[in-house]
Amino acid sequence: MKLAKYITLFLILNFSALALGVLLMDNGAQSNWYLQLNKAPWTPPGWVFGAAWTFIMICFAAYLGFLAKQSKNFKFILLFAIQWFLNVGWNFAFFNQHYISIGLVLITALTLLVIYMFYKYKSIVKNISILILPYIIWLCIATSLNAYILIYN
Repeated sequence: MKLAKYITLFLILNFSALALGVLLMDNGAQSNWYLQLNKAPWTPPGWVFGAAWTFIMICFAAYLGFLAKQSKNFKFILLFAIQWFLNVGWNFAFFNQHYISIGLVLITALTLLVIYMFYKYKSIVKNISILILPYIIWLCIATSLNAYILIYN
């Protein structure tokens, strides 16, 4: 399959995860519950989340596309699927159910999984690995935000 087809496939999968996550958020960051939480001083303004996730998912799709094109096996698909469910699950646990501690477990697992993917497949995609770094950085920030909310609420 051509690289563009792989990237397109992963764009669809990544943005479907974001869309499903938004549906499961129960008004998310605009809910009274979230607005009344004591949030970290480094919490970015709301518009940053949409812009960041758009950029991150485009980079991640390109990363996955290159990985699919260059990999001799597709074992990474299982890791991708787990990542997909952790990403969607966090939205549901944190925003919809208000399970801050479960949210922290999910986002920590997601962060560790994406870091693992970075190291595991670095030798296959080489310099293209840089495309997964925005995701890792954002997940570290998001994990710290979730932890702050758990500690201070």
